[in-house]
Amino acid sequence: MDEKLNYIYHMYPDAKCELKYNNIFQLLIAVTLSAQTTDLRVNMCTPILFNKYPNVIDLANANLIDVINIIKPIGMCQTKGKHIIEIAKIIHEKYHDEVPNNPDELSILPGVGRKTINVVLAEGFHIPALPVDTHINRIAKRLKIAKIDDDVIKVEEKLKKKIEKEHWIQMHHSLIFFGRYFCKAQKPRCQECKLFGQCRINYK
Repeated sequence: MDEKLNYIYHMYPDAKCELKYNNIFQLLIAVTLSAQTTDLRVNMCTPILFNKYPNVIDLANANLIDVINIIKPIGMCQTKGKHIIEIAKIIHEKYHDEVPNNPDELSILPGVGRKTINVVLAEGFHIPALPVDTHINRIAKRLKIAKIDDDVIKVEEKLKKKIEKEHWIQMHHSLIFFGRYFCKAQKPRCQECKLFGQCRINYK
């Protein structure tokens, strides 16, 4: 593994997904809701959401206004509310209430992009994948593993070349913790970081 990434890996060897969920369907919904917001905000809403709509059929038949009111704290609640109800309907009607583990099948679900697909594959099905979120994108560019103008697909490709496949899932979590709690977008802990001399710190 790349030396810089190895440093991060050993800083947070036990990092894990912080979204609250009880099954793969709930994971899919939680990750879909997490777009452009924090896991903390999502975790404020999902216990209420999943308590009222505990399975695929319940959410497929949910009242949109009720769902919107539950998920309002996360923002974009109207769009996300429509998406998660439609996701439930498709999974019920097309996949017999089982979340598929195929990227192409997941990609037809509304509001489900590459990052969400990779999180579901890695976290839900333990299939090697390396989702790139805002933290990982920032870290890869600060550490000059990726170029400033690289899109997330290019960032993902470059990271995968530097990390053994068997470490992709854990490295994803370690990088998120590093970006969330140490090398933050604002006020990163540079004085404590052994990678400071190799860092493009002016990249936010």
